[in-house]
Formats: sequence, structure tokens, C-alpha cells
Amino acid sequence: DYPHLPRRTLLEPSTLRLVPIDLKRGPGRIAYVPGPGDKVAQALRQVGYQVEEIDEDAIATGDLRRFDAVVMGIRAYNTRPRLLALHGPLMAYVEGGGRLIVQYNTNNRFNPLKAEIGPEPFEITRDRVTDEAATMEPVDPAHPALTTPNRLGPADFAGWVQERGLYFAANWGPAYRPIFRAHDAGEPPLEGGLLVARHGKGVFVYTGLAFFRQLPAGVPGAYRLFANLLAL
Repeated sequence: DYPHLPRRTLLEPSTLRLVPIDLKRGPGRIAYVPGPGDKVAQALRQVGYQVEEIDEDAIATGDLRRFDAVVMGIRAYNTRPRLLALHGPLMAYVEGGGRLIVQYNTNNRFNPLKAEIGPEPFEITRDRVTDEAATMEPVDPAHPALTTPNRLGPADFAGWVQERGLYFAANWGPAYRPIFRAHDAGEPPLEGGLLVARHGKGVFVYTGLAFFRQLPAGVPGAYRLFANLLAL
């Protein structure tokens, strides 16, 4: 406050956006490890998932088996260093039949990410697809990530905002299956935006796709794809 500047109240207009989504959901109890500025957990609750936000203590000492899936928020491994020591419990959860979905993390020469994330090594790169309308070509159209419980098609990739994805994976081993290839104009195709690996009785997923933008924006196809990942 300043004597020469009186206090003023600014009223911003209230808006409510309703988006119809033809969404089929699989198992619905999710553990979510939040990342910075992360609104994905809230978005999943809005379509009926039971989402419990957990921390490193819950992973280290809790029983993850009560959850159908564990989802890591954006940049979780960058901002929560204790996760680096919890690879064992997380892989045990996957081996026992759980689903672990890791959203994008950053990795560069100034702040290298030295972490075991999946059941086998892969590299997180700075590769990205900045064109939000770039064609998403299925690598294997019959993969459950594209068919179950929601059968995806080109319409599911319309209306995305800002970008397709960022910090794609590269140099993965035979355990991983890429789901899409996509690229910006004049750039080579990239397949590291979404990787799926079977491990024991469960599934590990790494995705650089920008769900953290699409779900809060109410993009129907992004919800349908994420629901399929939760049901793998």
C-alpha cells in the first residue's frame, strides 16, 4: 500500500467450461505423486477417478497394492530427490501387477537426471513435438493403449493445445514398445513420446506427451488416451 495509490478491487469474469467426453474408465483407484504446478490429479478426479496424492514415505513404507495405478506428476524425479532411492519399491509394485505411469522429466547437461525410472534403462532427451496438430501415427494400431477401453482415432488428437509433447525418450531397450511416431515439419519422426513395458505382472509407462496441458484444458482425446494407459 502507498498513500498516493488507493486500494482497488479488480473483479475478473467467472467462467465455467463444460466439455462432453465419451469416456470409458477402467480400474479407478490412483495414487498420484504431485509435480510442480501439477493439475493432472484434479483433472482425473473430475472424470470420476479416486485419486489420492501420496509422498515418498507412502511409497517407502506403505502398501501400494491397494492402488490400481501409481502416477508420477510432471518433473517428479527432478524436484523430489527422495524418489531416486525408491526404484525398488516401485518396481516391486509393478512386478506384482501394478501400473506405474511416469510423466515427463527434464534432462540436460546442466542438470542431468541420474535416476533409475523404468524396469530397463532409457534416455530422456530434449526431443519434442511443438506442433499441437502434428500427426500422431500409431506404431501398432492394435496395442491396448489405443483400443481399450477407448478405441482411439484421429479425432482424439484434434484440439490439443500448445504442443504434443516434450522430453521424449530415446535409446530404449527391447522391453519397451513405442506407441506413436510424430514430428514437427521438416524434422525426423520421433517414437519416444509414449513407451510401454510389461514387467512381471504389471506395466510401466513413460510419457512425454503433454497431458499436463491437455487434461486441465479439457481435451477429450487426451482423457481417453490417459484412461487407456490407466487400464493397461
